[in-house]
Amino acid sequence: MSELVLGLTRLEVPGGTDWRGVKEVDFEPYLVAVAEHGSFRPRDEAETDSSWKQVIPYLLLRDGERVFLMRRSRAGGDERLHDRYSIGIGGHINPEDGDVSGGLRREWEEEIDADFQPDFRPLGLLNDDDNPVGAVHLGLVYEADAGGRPVAIRETEKLEGSFATIDEVAAVAASLETWSALLFDFLVRREGKTPG
Repeated sequence: MSELVLGLTRLEVPGGTDWRGVKEVDFEPYLVAVAEHGSFRPRDEAETDSSWKQVIPYLLLRDGERVFLMRRSRAGGDERLHDRYSIGIGGHINPEDGDVSGGLRREWEEEIDADFQPDFRPLGLLNDDDNPVGAVHLGLVYEADAGGRPVAIRETEKLEGSFATIDEVAAVAASLETWSALLFDFLVRREGKTPG
């Protein structure tokens, strides 16, 4: 049986989905909409229905000024992602997660090897209808700081990762996955930093 994933119809997303990028919003209306109108559907069905948005908690992990930058190896299943970079940690919400925060905590435990769980702070909403993958997903972007504590990747056969400066991320910007590219653009604008 297909994995069950949490989502909303486009009509139930507060403010609609006719925009692209990351925007700062009050998370409360979105969390309420997910709690009141969200439902679980088989993932294989959800991946082809652009009237329905799968809700994805997406974490930007920082250590002060630096961000956690990951590179996918060629061992991963999806060839489209081989050698692509990401600054976001995230995934689908399943029934056993309970809610968005449960999904975020599970993704942290599955993806990151650390002896702490950070304080997850809402950062913004991410939407991208310009491609078939983005058209069926909606990102709730969170931010957390490692505070100098060690962090590593769990799935080292599929990923490598370390903290990088804004300039180091900018150097591989052309190879960032779409969501990470949108998040990086938002970060550069928000912080008024020009790479280079």
